[in-house]
Order: sequence, then C-alpha cells, then structure tokens
Amino acid sequence: MTRKKNKKTRAQKKEKRKISKHTFYVAGVSDKLLFGIVGILTLIGVLMISSAGIVYADVRFDDPYFFFKRQLIGVVLGFISMFILSQVDYHLYRKWSFVIFGVAAFLLMLVLIPGVGSGAYGANRWLGIGQISFQPSEVMKIALILYVAAWCAGKGEEIITNAKDGLLSFLSIVGFACILVLLQPDVGTTAMLVFIAVGIYFLAGGRLVHIFAIGAGGLVALIALIAAAPYRMARFTAFINPESDLQGSGYQVQQALIAIGSGGLLGLGLGHSKQKGLYLPEPVGDSIFAIIAEELGMIGTVSIIILFILFAWRGMRIAKTAPDVFGSLVAGGITIWIVGQAIMNIAAITALMPLTGIPLPFISYGGTSVMFTLASVGILLNISAQAKK
Repeated sequence: MTRKKNKKTRAQKKEKRKISKHTFYVAGVSDKLLFGIVGILTLIGVLMISSAGIVYADVRFDDPYFFFKRQLIGVVLGFISMFILSQVDYHLYRKWSFVIFGVAAFLLMLVLIPGVGSGAYGANRWLGIGQISFQPSEVMKIALILYVAAWCAGKGEEIITNAKDGLLSFLSIVGFACILVLLQPDVGTTAMLVFIAVGIYFLAGGRLVHIFAIGAGGLVALIALIAAAPYRMARFTAFINPESDLQGSGYQVQQALIAIGSGGLLGLGLGHSKQKGLYLPEPVGDSIFAIIAEELGMIGTVSIIILFILFAWRGMRIAKTAPDVFGSLVAGGITIWIVGQAIMNIAAITALMPLTGIPLPFISYGGTSVMFTLASVGILLNISAQAKK
C-alpha cells in the first residue's frame, strides 16, 4: 500500500512539474488567439488615444501627447502584469480570495476619507501615491470575481440554489462591495459589479427565479438612484428624449452621434476627426468609440465589435475547459466583465442606453483600467494553460 502511495505521489509531482513547465512555456500566449485579440485591441487603443486626445491634451496640459504617454505607461505595466500573472497558478487565488477582497474593500474605504481620496465633479474615485493615482474600484472588479468564484465553488450547487443559505449570502457579499462603490458615487461601476457577480452566480448553477428576482430588485434600486440625483435624472431624460437639452445633458450623446454619422463606411482617416476638436466631451475616455467611428468608419467599429465577440468566445472556451469549478467561474467572470463593459460603453455612446461613464476595455484612456484589465487576461491565460485537453 505504501509503495503504491509513493508511486502515486511521484506521479502527481511529475504531473505538477509538467503543468508548471507548460505554463511557463506558454507565458502570455497559452491561448495565442486570445493574446492576439488583446494585443490588437490595446494597439488600437494607444493609436486612437494619440489621435483623439491631441487637441484636448494640448489645450488642457500644453502637451498634445499627454494622454498618449500616460496610456503607454499603463499598457506597458499592464503587459508586465499579464506576463507575471500568467505564471502564477490561479489556484492560489482561491486560498487568498477573501484577503484580496478585504484589501479591495479597504482601499475603497480610504477613497471616502476626506483628504485621502481624490476626484472631480463631486465624486471621489482615486487614491494617490506620489505622482501615481489609481481607482480602487478597478481592483474591486477582480477581487469580486475571485471571491464570488471561490465562494460559489466552495458552497456547491446544492447550497447556491437555496434561498436562505445561498442567495442571501451571495447578496450580502455583492451588496457590501456595491455600497462602497456607490458611496463614491459611481452608479456605472456598481451596475457592472452586479452584472459580473450575477453572471458568475448563474454559471455556478444559480436558479433563474433568483436571478430574475435580483434583476427586478436591481431595476427598482436603479430607478430610485436615478430619481435621487438630478444629474442622473437629466441623463435619463436625455436618453428618452435626446433633443430635450442639446446644450446640456444631451450634448455628449448628440456630438457622439454626429461623429459616428460623419465617419460613414470608411471614415475620415486616422487623425482627421473634427469632433475631437473640443466638440465631443471625453474624446479619449468613454466617448472614444465615437472618434473611432468618425476616423475609421463603420469598418473600424465593426472590426472592434468582432474582436470583442472573439474575446467572448475564447474566454468562455477557457471557462468550459478549465480543470475545476473555480477556474471555470473565474474565467467566466473575467470574460463577462470585459465583454459586458464593452457592450455597456458602446450601447451608451450610440444612445442605446443612458450614459454611464464606463470605459471601453483596452481602448479608453485610463492607466488603472488598462493595467488591471490586462492583468486579468494574465489570469485567463494561466487557466488556459492548465485547461483540460
């Protein structure tokens, strides 16, 4: 018996070394197509930020390439993070998921302290360390994915489908994270966190009746939040009737639609946008899809949508072939996050839903956003490296 046990142990160690070697060999390219998709999207982002922000950066910072240079730093750090995390066995996150979630929650609490957190337009969303600033809400996205995935994998489908032990516990976890983000205030990111968590809950076997109940409750809460803040109500009114306030709440959407319409099939050409000349607010942020449409035309925007569809396919394929439930849920959660955020951004800027301020993954300006998004792809690549053959 002891001899058999020793043989089994040696075989397990050998297999572990085999997996570890394979993981290192495929660093960053364990799924070559996924890596290529992310690389193309990120490259498009850097090029478009260089083009879209040139006028705005020159006027605001007296440096036409201010946004480009800062985004390039975020991209470099993001790819370094992707490489490092592609080498880290994703199983470790299950053990440390609660600690990671706690750290993210603590950072969100720091944002709320006057003099510690910083922001603009009445919202505190950043923490600064010297010349470096970042958004803790981006940390919470990854933290929530890891913790909810670990929680679901640990509880099992039998408990998850139970209203008292499963649903209420799940809601308490998600509610805690959402309250901290909502206090900033940031309704768009709050909605994104709920979307991600419910997506993981569904993949873990959550009952549809519970998911519909969460959706109904979320809709009621969203209506209350819109009614409670005049600027949110103005955005909603602009969505219902875009021409009601063309110089106010409806201005950004109208300018975005002008940019999209001006691009036509082939676009005006890279660098030839007219709307970026201080007409369209946030041309490098949540409005960048409109600049892409204007300069690269419908061919450019459709290409980006196809790239996100391919990302969704590869991400869900990794989730399907992951060696365990935890890996499957983490891969599914990351895919839901990135693709869902892309859908929200594109829908908002094309007037299919109210403006949310949600950035377009890999493309919109934001060092924290691009760095943590690329880092999450590193986790996906590690899961892919250990996928079932």
